[in-house]
Amino acid sequence: MNVETVRMSSKGQIVIPQDIREGLNAGEGTVFAVAGSKDTVILKKISTPSKDDLIKSLGAIAKIAKAKLEKKGISEKDLQAM
Repeated sequence: MNVETVRMSSKGQIVIPQDIREGLNAGEGTVFAVAGSKDTVILKKISTPSKDDLIKSLGAIAKIAKAKLEKKGISEKDLQAM
């Protein structure tokens, strides 16, 4: 783990050192969750899923739902009639 010292600006901004940003693969626009308590601040990089990852996840959810509906004897036509 790399530790460096930074100074906060008058606007409350700090710069994450380049080598740490590179290690996190964090570029412009990277989103972080920030937690603080007493004299400690923690930054956690938030990963946004890609479009392909979302489509894959939704496909898996749809497959599970379809199997459950088929098990109960409900067809796609039954759903469209609702």
